[in-house]
Amino acid sequence: MPLRLLRLGGVLALVAASIVGGVAATTLFPTSVDTLNYGAKLRLSINPTDLGTIQSPTIFGEIHLDFAGPVPAPGVIANVQVKERITDLLSRPNISISSLQPGPLELERAARDAGIGLALRFAAGALVVTLLALGSYAAWARRRPRASRLGVAAACWVIACAVTFASIGFGYRPERLDRFTTTGILGAVQRNADLLAGVETRAEQTTPYLKNLLALSSALQDKYSPQSLGEPVAARVLLVSDIHGANQYPLMKTIVAQEQIDAVIDAGDLVNFGTLAEAQASGVLDGIRSLDVPYVFVKGNHDARSASDTELLRALAKIPNVVLLQPDDDTYTVQSIGGIRIAGFNDPRWFGDDNRDNAAKQKAPAARFASAMADLAPPDVLVAHEPGAVDAVEQRSGIKVHGHLHSDRLDGNTIGVGTFTGGGAFSHFLQAGEGEELTGQPSSFDVAVFGEDCALTSLTRYQFRNVIEGRPAYDDVTLINGSRIESQLPPVPAPASTGATAEPSAPRTCSADAEPTTERVAAPPR
Repeated sequence: MPLRLLRLGGVLALVAASIVGGVAATTLFPTSVDTLNYGAKLRLSINPTDLGTIQSPTIFGEIHLDFAGPVPAPGVIANVQVKERITDLLSRPNISISSLQPGPLELERAARDAGIGLALRFAAGALVVTLLALGSYAAWARRRPRASRLGVAAACWVIACAVTFASIGFGYRPERLDRFTTTGILGAVQRNADLLAGVETRAEQTTPYLKNLLALSSALQDKYSPQSLGEPVAARVLLVSDIHGANQYPLMKTIVAQEQIDAVIDAGDLVNFGTLAEAQASGVLDGIRSLDVPYVFVKGNHDARSASDTELLRALAKIPNVVLLQPDDDTYTVQSIGGIRIAGFNDPRWFGDDNRDNAAKQKAPAARFASAMADLAPPDVLVAHEPGAVDAVEQRSGIKVHGHLHSDRLDGNTIGVGTFTGGGAFSHFLQAGEGEELTGQPSSFDVAVFGEDCALTSLTRYQFRNVIEGRPAYDDVTLINGSRIESQLPPVPAPASTGATAEPSAPRTCSADAEPTTERVAAPPR
């Protein structure tokens, strides 16, 4: 038995060594691929932190794709090059980023050439390691290896190649994309090059090299975005929170237009001190009115001065495009956008609340909301201000959205939306170390895209900073596959009264052509 284990260990060691040798060969002799305007040198990586990722590092930031494959695949590192002919193109008028993107056929051909080149180099490197192992054994044994040992070595080489090629082939498929992230200044672009105050213009003013990197980033993201897989879109929803009296609605209006947003969902804390006068003075009410799409709102803990104060809600109710998900203590609203059902409830707290046991304070309003919705189909989007509020609702829903933390988070199907304005002028700055300047909180927003099956297709997360200081910097953009979020849904509970297994509900269909509808639901008695 020990001898068999020793032989098995030797076989596994040779397979592992062959894989390392194959990856090393791709590093020593990288594969070159070309499109019309771009070139790239590709290699594999077995660094544990690179498994299941495709990366393209640049001096301006990094393009990073994470895949959720059945078997961890070696990482792929692509060093992008811009061809000299691009300089002549950039000198011409009216050259846009979209015109510089490689087309689908170019990308497919480059991907095929890259796959063949990497496979040949890997196979050669793995074969060299296998032959070296056989040579070392022959030198140690002082005789030629027997035919059986030659067969074992050949099998190890075949296994090393097969495992690696299979993991790459099955792992790096568009439908397995978990998230797409661009960091640094590249993070300014997801699909629209002029998002966030004219990124395309800034690119033209920076360098031609940067403009080309933006084009390549956008092309890659278009290729791997779920929308490129042919899934029709029912609704595109902008998720924001924690405005805190900072009137950045001109920026929001630009985002709505550029991203073709159908509705805005605001998870609360529109102002700082709970007064209507602050909202009027800051111009946020006029900013909301200027948007051409429904503005769906729940009250935050900074949007009232007492438990019974509804002054701000009453003013918002007079704005034609505002939808209050809980307009008063006795009513809830279920708003449908493209067939996507949105519901939620207000934060019971107020400005000046003692700020103790906040999660416990959310349980009663959450239970009341759940009771009112018990006989209705679960919402596709559940909205409340605080994380403890959405956590307290046990009923199944598509996604749960909250704000309050001034930080973008993702936990299963619970989406924590960051502050759109960096916390506003009063809470914008973070405490710095001794002798250091104050630093601004990052601003962020999310774009949620829903398909015609009414499920989340993708979630794109943007982060930027220093807008208030007048020197904006763009951190990153992350595209998350919606199926990775909604796959975290809890199972449908069985009806408590009968103990029977719940029957799956009939499939719903949502559509971008569906007219918005508003349904009022009475709250249960207190």
